[in-house]
Amino acid sequence: MLNPLNSTLGYKSTSLSYLIALTLSISLLSGCSVTYDNVKMENGKRPIARILTNKQKRSINGLAKALKALGPQTSQKEANDIAYDAIVYPMILANQYNLVYPPQLQNVLVNAKHRDRGLCWQWADDMTAHMKKKKLKTFDLLRGTANRRLKNEHNSLVVVAKGGNFYTGILLDPWRNSGDLYWAKITDEEDPQYTWHKFVN
Repeated sequence: MLNPLNSTLGYKSTSLSYLIALTLSISLLSGCSVTYDNVKMENGKRPIARILTNKQKRSINGLAKALKALGPQTSQKEANDIAYDAIVYPMILANQYNLVYPPQLQNVLVNAKHRDRGLCWQWADDMTAHMKKKKLKTFDLLRGTANRRLKNEHNSLVVVAKGGNFYTGILLDPWRNSGDLYWAKITDEEDPQYTWHKFVN
């Protein structure tokens, strides 16, 4: 015979578990939304930021200098163009992805079909497709990967001087900071979080 007390406790336990699961699900689905209100695509081609923070301006200037320094034949105009879009276009993508923070949470939502895009390789695909439209003459676009074929595999865009070696390039990683571009040279010293290699299918 069932003990009514045990039955009641079991019901309360189940209800509590359900409530906790529901609360966690709602938290996961809402997350910390990442929205950039000051950006738009001009004529569907060029990302434009109405206002840039001082940090973003410094990042654009620093990235442009680092890109130009990749080789003596690199174009300063192309370096400036890449740098600007590398900072601003991820904000456009963040809005398109309906992004949440942290990036691992976006991954969960994409894999659970609650978001369409936002995995690292999708960021890399979209960034590469955008940069290819520039028809760059003094830079090449490559794909970098870390922890290949492991659960924590990470992919990103790498820019090198035309004909340059992958390991001389600069990583453009918008996934890591949820649309706030992380960039660094492809070396262990510059990026202690990942060891990068050229993507080979």
